[in-house]
Amino acid sequence: MSHHHAHSDDPKIQAYIDKIARRDRRVDSLFRRCLHLIERFIAILTIVALLGALGIEIYHMFSSGSEYFSDVNHMLHNLLTIVVGLEFVRMLIDTTPANILEVLTVAITRHVVLSHDDPWSNLACIACIAGLFAIRRFLIRRSELKEEMVEIE
Repeated sequence: MSHHHAHSDDPKIQAYIDKIARRDRRVDSLFRRCLHLIERFIAILTIVALLGALGIEIYHMFSSGSEYFSDVNHMLHNLLTIVVGLEFVRMLIDTTPANILEVLTVAITRHVVLSHDDPWSNLACIACIAGLFAIRRFLIRRSELKEEMVEIE
């Protein structure tokens, strides 16, 4: 981000302009910190909910016995939802382009695996995944894949 600073020949006015610019940067930094804390809080809540869901899923697995495994679609639905949730938490905590692309890829893949839509919908999903891989391969520089997108001062 390039900050365009106003400039004045009058030293008093310039001092005032600099003071306002510093205040704006402090306010921006405060907002970024608050948003980051809220993101962390949401991530923690999501992890707790996912652990609960996983616990319930494991309980059902053992309590209902063989009939649990007879409905493979339901089991896959629940487990893949938990996986998408975990990817989402990873994206919240570490917002890199690579993580965002992974979350989208996992979410779309889950849709293809679970929904038995018409073939055109599956084809569209596969095209989306191919597009995401192309974006990752050609549009994002190696350095950006590891870099966090939201900087905190």
